[in-house]
Amino acid sequence: MIEFRNEPFTDFSKEENRLAFEAALNKVKSELGKEYDLIIGGERIKTGNKVKSINPSNVDEVIGIISEADEKLAEKAMQTAVETFATWKKTDPAARARVLFKAAAILRRRKHEFSAWMVHEAGKSWPEADADTAEAIDFMEFYGREMIRLSERQPLTRIPGEDNNLTYIPLGVGVVIPPWNFPLAIMVGMTTAALVSGNTVVLKPATPTNVIAAKFMEILQDAGLPDGVVNYVPGPGSVVGEYLVKHPMTRFIAFTGSREVGLRINEQAAKTAPGQKWIKRVVAEMGGKDSIVVDEDADLDLAAEAIVKSAFGFSGQKCSACSRAIIHQNVYDEVLNKVVEKTNELKVGEAKTLGIDMGPVIDDKAYNKILEYIEIGKKEGRLMTGGGKAEGNGYFIQPTVFADVDPKARIAQEEIFGPVLAFIKAKDFDHALEIANNTEFGLTGSVICRDRLKLEKARDEFFVGNLYFNRKCTGALVGVHPFGGFNMSGTDSKAGGRDYLLLFTQAKLVSEQL
Repeated sequence: MIEFRNEPFTDFSKEENRLAFEAALNKVKSELGKEYDLIIGGERIKTGNKVKSINPSNVDEVIGIISEADEKLAEKAMQTAVETFATWKKTDPAARARVLFKAAAILRRRKHEFSAWMVHEAGKSWPEADADTAEAIDFMEFYGREMIRLSERQPLTRIPGEDNNLTYIPLGVGVVIPPWNFPLAIMVGMTTAALVSGNTVVLKPATPTNVIAAKFMEILQDAGLPDGVVNYVPGPGSVVGEYLVKHPMTRFIAFTGSREVGLRINEQAAKTAPGQKWIKRVVAEMGGKDSIVVDEDADLDLAAEAIVKSAFGFSGQKCSACSRAIIHQNVYDEVLNKVVEKTNELKVGEAKTLGIDMGPVIDDKAYNKILEYIEIGKKEGRLMTGGGKAEGNGYFIQPTVFADVDPKARIAQEEIFGPVLAFIKAKDFDHALEIANNTEFGLTGSVICRDRLKLEKARDEFFVGNLYFNRKCTGALVGVHPFGGFNMSGTDSKAGGRDYLLLFTQAKLVSEQL
């Protein structure tokens, strides 16, 4: 087996790549509006409750019509997963890994097609969608190799007269609840980590991106995954999600999403249901309020570029997005002016258009919430650019920058999850770190600085799970930047790292006296 390498991103400056992607967009467009069924144990099930998936770039365009489950069908999915676990857990780990390698190969061949689905359903630009698909491939390639590594004989201290062996065995049935902002990568990562570890899965995708999850089920089937290992059960989180989280046969929940939902899942999972004989494990990534700190000796052009890319990539809809720029007072005005200038150059438009910098936000709920925060920001800071809706028949919002924001203001503390950036002035570097640590989150952060001693101070004191120096605070790569945060950012699960599969397994030691 070759060593893991990250999937390369597509170079859209090359005509052949542009033409291939345009062909994929046209292919997907020809398939819009189809109906998608539940998949439980390989059986496709239509229901009377259906939900439409809408193109956030063009709200008149229906991506797909999805059957939704109720509690009865959620129970059917759970029982199917329980039954399938009895055989899947006995499957050789290398064979389970080969399913991932096959799925990765299929996705690589259909790369542009899946990216095109994300352009339509999630409102991702070409490069953002391409990076999402590449990350999904990376997760499968990486976790397949990790399962093989964990299945090998583990190093133990050996003593005479005994044979000791440590193995990692699966947990059971897991409920996977992925987000809509990385509708392929994170959904694929959580689902395949669970199944390659020998578990079975009930997958409840995020409602705005149900179709992408349904399309991935095709890949799993084509890769030879047995029926019932992953069961596709879309439905309302308040009905299907809660039922599955509370279920006594649920062994673990893998969740990525908001702080509020993550805390509710953690609370529900902590209650022991009648008939439950384990402590449910919760793997949660719950967002952030991320800062880029700029010191007085920094490369200010680099700082401005890092801030704008981190704040407004995918319209700020990343848990790692920079929503706070904390700037040393001696360079505050200069950095602010550079950021405003770069922000004003950003192009907002339909995601299918090559060359845009920002597409829409995901849906009407996000749209209205972000616009409300912008109005709050107008009272809490000085509006420098943006500040409202952008043109188009979709959920378009102008990239917005507020200056002179108090570190304790709402727009400096609460996760907005949109293209809104707060500029905060720091007296010195220590004050900047103090501000950076003043939220309840601790996911990502960045420091733009030349002073080695200050960088080392930040290394020790900037309390986030993923800290970057002299670069943007988004764009973690599988295997390179294991991803997960502290405090209310979640359980620091470190997705894409060598510890991740341990969250989906349990270690068993067998000792035999010779």
